[in-house]
Amino acid sequence: MDATLALQALAAIIADEPLRERFLALTGYDGDTIRARAGSADMAQAVSEFLSGHEPDLLRIAGTLGVKPEALTA
Repeated sequence: MDATLALQALAAIIADEPLRERFLALTGYDGDTIRARAGSADMAQAVSEFLSGHEPDLLRIAGTLGVKPEALTA
């Protein structure tokens, strides 16, 4: 996933409270870590893995961003 799309997906996840809480719980990240690593390759990977792990979330974020789900898991 390219860096811009990863940031957009991350923003969409963070804006949704249930998704945000699950993302934080599954990744072990906190707000400071997300702010510090938002544009990094490891954060893009974490977002991709998070969305790949639960298809309803993947489809929801893809719909929100207007992209194909595959774009978020590449």
